[in-house]
Amino acid sequence: MTSASTTQVLAATRQWLRPVIQVLLRSGVTWREFAELAKTAYVEVATGKFGKRGRPTNVSRTAVLTGLTRREVRRQRERLETALEPLTGYVTKGCLLLAAWHLDPQFLDKNGKPALLAQVGEGPTFEALVRTCGADVPPSTLLKELRSADAICETPDGRLQVLKRSYVPFGMDEQLIRLWGTVLADVATTYVHNLTHKPKTPARFERQAVSDRVAANALPAFQEFLNREGQAFLERLDAWLTEHEVKDEKGKPAADTIRLGAGMYHIQD
Repeated sequence: MTSASTTQVLAATRQWLRPVIQVLLRSGVTWREFAELAKTAYVEVATGKFGKRGRPTNVSRTAVLTGLTRREVRRQRERLETALEPLTGYVTKGCLLLAAWHLDPQFLDKNGKPALLAQVGEGPTFEALVRTCGADVPPSTLLKELRSADAICETPDGRLQVLKRSYVPFGMDEQLIRLWGTVLADVATTYVHNLTHKPKTPARFERQAVSDRVAANALPAFQEFLNREGQAFLERLDAWLTEHEVKDEKGKPAADTIRLGAGMYHIQD
């Protein structure tokens, strides 16, 4: 078996990162927030998964594995020892602007509320607000983005009214986001096992049925077929799992149980 090069691993990583970044961008997560999260995850995995004789990896070896300084490793470990606080320190231009509109006295009305702003002109205007925030993008671009996110609207007299305190480009369902994280983690964990398991340990089932020569007009029929057959399979799988559940006297999962199951997903490019 030929070992993959770092270049090949990075190319594959970029491939699965693209749909992940798409969700992050739609949710207003910046690259700086993602980078900070990545540092924390690097230290968490290097500490917990790369120790010797069952012990956590020490600070020096974690620094070597991750490329971080020992000081940064200690900082990330302190973060991991406590509840992960919301990542701060950098916000999008839209968030900066909305915060200033709610807090900067020159853009508040006499009641201390965000004032209605003309787009351009003298005094407190939207253009002046953009300058105050030090945004390096044209006011028209910010205006368009904030409108599309339903963060601001235009009043009948042509002035701008702020509707939200925070900027999230596109709303995304909370439960679906939680499921998204779980499904991606499950698929990735299966692949990590198959990439790293010992010869005497069986690989985990992972198969695909894919063709790149299907007529585009067959998509509705495929969706109907997948919904019908996939649901039937999952119902049989659910019955099998239920049959093999082990519970204690109180009906709760026994101590020696594991999380077990399989997933199916629609593939389309």
